[in-house]
Amino acid sequence: MTRRWRMGRLEGKVALISGTGGGQGRAAALRFAREGAKVFGCDVDAAAQQETVALARAGGLEVAGGGSVDLGDAQAARAWVEEAVAAYGRIDILYNNASAARFGAVGDMSVDDWRWTIRNELDLVFYSTHYAWRHLAERGGVIVNISSVAAWGASGTTGIGAHSAAKAGVVALTRQLAVEGARHRIRAVSISPGVVATPGTRPFLDNPATRAALLAGVPVERAAEPEEIVAVALFAASDEASYLTGADIVVDGGMLSL
Repeated sequence: MTRRWRMGRLEGKVALISGTGGGQGRAAALRFAREGAKVFGCDVDAAAQQETVALARAGGLEVAGGGSVDLGDAQAARAWVEEAVAAYGRIDILYNNASAARFGAVGDMSVDDWRWTIRNELDLVFYSTHYAWRHLAERGGVIVNISSVAAWGASGTTGIGAHSAAKAGVVALTRQLAVEGARHRIRAVSISPGVVATPGTRPFLDNPATRAALLAGVPVERAAEPEEIVAVALFAASDEASYLTGADIVVDGGMLSL
């Protein structure tokens, strides 16, 4: 029984994963494919996305999707979803991972930076979900949304108001999706990571001074590896989590415990 759960947990599933050009998204694409899923990814960085596809194919894994895709544009999100359906005929898992933020104190940041962050952290989750919804409803499925401990005010950091608001919106939207999706056999789960070692955070983690500041509020005194977040997403997306919906799973090394 244990062996069966560890191998091929997503066998035959079609998984759409956004932001697969690197970091958590690339880790998710490769792990989900290793678990038997047919993965259709995307990224704003077309070259990075193609690198992920090449890595997957070199390992005999099925990961597709190319070109630059800006999911903050509603029509681009629609086209991405429809391209996946045209290729595979259905959607079983939608993994909304892509995210980008601009930072600044509420009194100082520009309106454009606020709107840009909401667009690229909350709007894009809605767009992808909106256009995937009818396909998921045809046979049931799972939506996994990546939020952040910033949604829960865990960091005590100034200058992340737009980011915190957007990620809190992701958590609230996930709960609503769980309510609306239940009758269609759609489950929806959000995951709130803490500090994760990604290309974006690596320069700070590699510098002793900024590393200390970044990890000061993390009881386990280290950053998560992308694969550690993806492992939780894999469980949430698998049939093992068949009764899990509407929840936010915090994966933060104990930050919220302080």
